[in-house]
Amino acid sequence: MSNLKDIKSEIEKYANESNLTELQIVQKLEKHYFDKKVNENLKLYKKGKKKVSEITKDLKISPRKFYAILEKKKIEHKKYKKE
Repeated sequence: MSNLKDIKSEIEKYANESNLTELQIVQKLEKHYFDKKVNENLKLYKKGKKKVSEITKDLKISPRKFYAILEKKKIEHKKYKKE
């Protein structure tokens, strides 16, 4: 529990130094670590070691959102046509 108190005190300290609230800081941290995890999975996807279904399960996102990330980062992927 002391680690959690340390983290909380560091966030409060940073919030006092910057013009951000604690919630904004936590959201930025969440976005940072999500992007970091996405980049790790994209490397494996490019090498063909991980499939889309495995990645979406790990990241807890929908396949549509993952394909949007691929298009945003300009990574080639197989496009399926709806008929």
